[in-house]
Amino acid sequence: MIIQSLVQARKAIGWTQETLAERAGLSRMTVQRTESGQIDPRLSTLLEMARALGLELMPVPAELRPQLEAFVRAGGRLLGQPAGVDAPPSIAQTLE
Repeated sequence: MIIQSLVQARKAIGWTQETLAERAGLSRMTVQRTESGQIDPRLSTLLEMARALGLELMPVPAELRPQLEAFVRAGGRLLGQPAGVDAPPSIAQTLE
């Protein structure tokens, strides 16, 4: 899923694998093999690819993933927080 997101981001900004490799300080072969699934890349490789694309990877403990996904789906509102004009701004809104 992470690699697919990186590929989508690369294509969305119109970069070739070679451009991404240059901007991330990696070889084109590393980018190509990572994107094609031929290698299991190091975390540092994924972090550099994301950084070059203007993204940030955030490792999340497995036991927290369901809560984080629910938080994101709720638009950054805490569970039980009222919606509507009287609601405090969500964290997602402050990041936009």
